Amino acid sequence: MAIQEGDIVRLNYTARVEGEIFDTTVAADAEEAGIKSQKDYAPIVIRVGSNHVIPGLDEALVGKEIGQQYEVEVEAEKGFGPHDMKLVESVNANQFREKPKFGMRIQSGDREGVVVNVVGKRAVVDFNHPLAGKDLSYTFTIEGMVETVEEKAKGFIKLFAGREMDLTFAEGTLTLNLPAGINYDRRWVMARGIVVHQIFEFIPEVQDIVFVETFKRPEMPAEEPAEAEAEVKEE
Repeated sequence: MAIQEGDIVRLNYTARVEGEIFDTTVAADAEEAGIKSQKDYAPIVIRVGSNHVIPGLDEALVGKEIGQQYEVEVEAEKGFGPHDMKLVESVNANQFREKPKFGMRIQSGDREGVVVNVVGKRAVVDFNHPLAGKDLSYTFTIEGMVETVEEKAKGFIKLFAGREMDLTFAEGTLTLNLPAGINYDRRWVMARGIVVHQIFEFIPEVQDIVFVETFKRPEMPAEEPAEAEAEVKEE
């Protein structure tokens, strides 16, 4: 059965730029490319046609068959966009915590950039995506359809928040059991609203979403029995 727009699927892919792998869901490809990462290498769950992957890859999924490997060439305009010179800015070096150097990555508000030149007391920072303006190549396989509410919800949470999460679904209510300390996870804080929106938009069976945060009383260390004082008898 050919994949259609709106299908929710499990997708494996390996992405290359100028022949070099820069992203993959396949452990063997990551090892071959010498990529060292703590991420879990496994298929991602996406909804076809919903911009869960770059446009060029998203469009290429339509009409493909499950289990077959395909390859698509993606032009920059349908990848990470063209390189925009308006996003290359001159910044006073005094704004850096340390002396700016070529190749240094910086964070400015919600933007991330890289220093591409240093001229006197000013640094030239490129705020384009690192792959902007580059043509890409994707090898991909649609591993299967995602059918259950639970797997769809877990997939969206992993896609946007990068987390595995324990959840249950019953009578229209999706209950998410939040891990301890999750509110200190910046990515989750930023992704939470997106996750809720995606679940309501693309999983019509869900009528309510409940977040359950449980705190357990910490166990107190057991008190060691006081050593009995030796009695010395005088004879």
